[in-house]
Order: sequence, then structure tokens, then C-alpha cells
Amino acid sequence: MAYRNKTYVAFDATNDIHYYRLMTAWKQNDYSSFSFFDAHDINNIMSFSNEDTIKLRLRERLQNTREFILLIGDKTKYHHKFVKWEIEQAIKMDIPIICVNLNNTRWFDSDRCPFVLKDNLALHISFNSKILQYALEHWEESHRKMKREGRSGPCYIEPAIYTSLGLYV
Repeated sequence: MAYRNKTYVAFDATNDIHYYRLMTAWKQNDYSSFSFFDAHDINNIMSFSNEDTIKLRLRERLQNTREFILLIGDKTKYHHKFVKWEIEQAIKMDIPIICVNLNNTRWFDSDRCPFVLKDNLALHISFNSKILQYALEHWEESHRKMKREGRSGPCYIEPAIYTSLGLYV
């Protein structure tokens, strides 16, 4: 198995790419501690590629993935061709999943989150660099522990952690 050190980010590329770009800007900002090793750097996918080729390239990225981030926007739950497939692959590969609600909800949002995550172990957080960095630093270990304990379903970060990071309701 390849060494897994990357962060895979899945999102609705039509409507939510600006959030992904904002995350990469957080990563580049010298004044922020936010950082991740982006799996999208692994290979290029051409927009004219067929579905099988795209999924092959995405699978290559996932094989190098340590954690999986799903940016959840208004229409994410309806993207079955790639987003749902990416989630299913992350679940099969036992990659810790962090669901980032773009509407700032801090828990499982049944109106937006893909149904496949309803009963699968995943951390649900709001979109903010501080809480996302916290999740990237702590979720992998918590995920592994919960899996050993047989836990499943949505997980959340305690409100006190948000507050300690200066993030209030």
C-alpha cells in the first residue's frame, strides 16, 4: 500500500469550487496555521476524459489519502456520478471522513449531506479554517478509535472546542 499522507477534497465542482480554492488560499497564507497535503496535486484529470478514466485517476488520488474532506453545499447530496462514488470509495478504503457544511451547520445536515453518510462514521463541522485544522489534527485518531469500538454514524466537535478556537454561535 502506498504511503498515505494526502488530504482528498470532494465537492460540487460546478457550484462550490470557490470554497475549495479558499481552502488552498488558507493553506498559502503565512498568517494561518491551516495546512493540508492536497491529493489533487497527484495527477491531472482532463474535462474531456471519459467517466472510467476520471474514476481511475480519482482512485489513484484516494490511494494516497490520509483523510477525506467533503465540502457540503446546497446541491452536494444530488451529485451521484462522482461525489457519491468518491464517498463510497473513501468508506471502502476506511479513510476518515470530515464533512464540512458550507452553510456553517456544525452537525449532520440531512437536507444537504449525501444519504450514504447518514449511517457511516464521519465528522461534521462548519466551514472555517480553525475548526477544519482542528479536525485535520484530531479526527484520524478519533476515527480509528471509534471504528475499533464499533461506532458508526455522524460525529460532532463539542461546542467548547469551537469556543476555545474563538468561534462562537
